[in-house]
Amino acid sequence: MALPPPSSSASKPYPPQWESVADLRVFRTTSQEWEKLIAWRADMQKHGWKLLRVSSDGPEIVAIFGRTKADRARAPAGGPGT
Repeated sequence: MALPPPSSSASKPYPPQWESVADLRVFRTTSQEWEKLIAWRADMQKHGWKLLRVSSDGPEIVAIFGRTKADRARAPAGGPGT
């Protein structure tokens, strides 16, 4: 079975227009690991990242975090994903 090309929806599990209005981070993990990452998720939100979507892709959880340019200007420096 061939892998989908990089431009397919599998590599970007969000609508293309999201990229024009926000910085995005895609996080893939197992459902068991996702449950263990409560503190990390809270830290992402503290630094201005919003959880936009959580879905499953086979055995993986796919979480999409985003923040607009206005959110980025208000967030503290550093933090996860920066």
